[in-house]
Amino acid sequence: MKNNYRIVFMGTPDFCLPALSAMVEHGYTPVAAYTQPDKINGRGKKINYSPVKTFAMSHDIPIHQPLSFKDPSEVETLKALKPDLLVVIAYGRILPKAGLDIPTYGAINVHASLLPKYRGAAPIQRVIIDGEKKTGVTIMQLDQGMDTGNIVETVQMDIPLYMTAGELFEALGEMGAKALISVLEDLPEKLARSTPQDHEKATYAEKVTKEMGRIDWTKDAKTLDALIRGMYPNPGTYTFFRGKRVKIHRAEVSDGESKEAPGTIISTKDSLTIACGRGALTISSLQPENHKRMAAGDFVNGREVMRFGFLPPTRPVVAQGHSLMISSSVRRGLNGGRTTFSIICPMAPSARIIAGLR
Repeated sequence: MKNNYRIVFMGTPDFCLPALSAMVEHGYTPVAAYTQPDKINGRGKKINYSPVKTFAMSHDIPIHQPLSFKDPSEVETLKALKPDLLVVIAYGRILPKAGLDIPTYGAINVHASLLPKYRGAAPIQRVIIDGEKKTGVTIMQLDQGMDTGNIVETVQMDIPLYMTAGELFEALGEMGAKALISVLEDLPEKLARSTPQDHEKATYAEKVTKEMGRIDWTKDAKTLDALIRGMYPNPGTYTFFRGKRVKIHRAEVSDGESKEAPGTIISTKDSLTIACGRGALTISSLQPENHKRMAAGDFVNGREVMRFGFLPPTRPVVAQGHSLMISSSVRRGLNGGRTTFSIICPMAPSARIIAGLR
């Protein structure tokens, strides 16, 4: 029944907003919204509100931002709200058993995976990085474990071939909102029919890091394609060109196999195609350090990138008799480490040597 539950909402990021908006739209406006404390921008000392706080302020929903629930007074504050139910989505705070025991119907959570697979902090990124074909949303009852509670409802979807984590984030946010309303409209019955998870099938989605985003060209193209999509838009993936970082925004697996060494540029036609440990990857959109995002073709045209390698501003190959000397300027290329270049010999244009440089 609508409007009969005193619901306290707990959440922080954008992912919460479709569900919170749907609750208001369907008559389940929370009596309070809990979210993480405000963050202060270091440069301008500007106070940044969480998306949930901004939404709550615009809908006159009382806001609470405790530093933690270790302080017994915070548990008493929650108790004073007399909630029937807690709805928790990516809150980022651990709720003690004393808090979970307060509501009549306990606490439910909207989790962005098909539990028990991908418990933890980064299920959206990890399913794409791992090359999964399906994912979904699970509504579960919260307990003191990490995403270990009983399953109330599950909705699944296929992951499109070229979907990024950002796109999946939006899709699952909307899917989670619909699933949550479905549960609220039949709450006692659906809680009564909840089922325990099979803990033996549990997997964990650890938080992704910026360091994970550095491209290792010795890996196969399909693995790198999944990594780029799974890390996009944040924290992102990157490689190096002439010692400077280049973010990769869009790429896809190229047709056919490459016999060139990993990290070798094998085509610069309207994009950058780079040999991988197996196969090749075509980059269509990237962002050089201190520049805006651009098409790979523009990057090629503006930086004298040649097929099979990078051509620095100074001439990289100097003929001295029958030997070749390679200038230091060519020692900087993709990955900032050992990079393969194909060098045309001026004295014999039909000849070519492959040089692995550091």
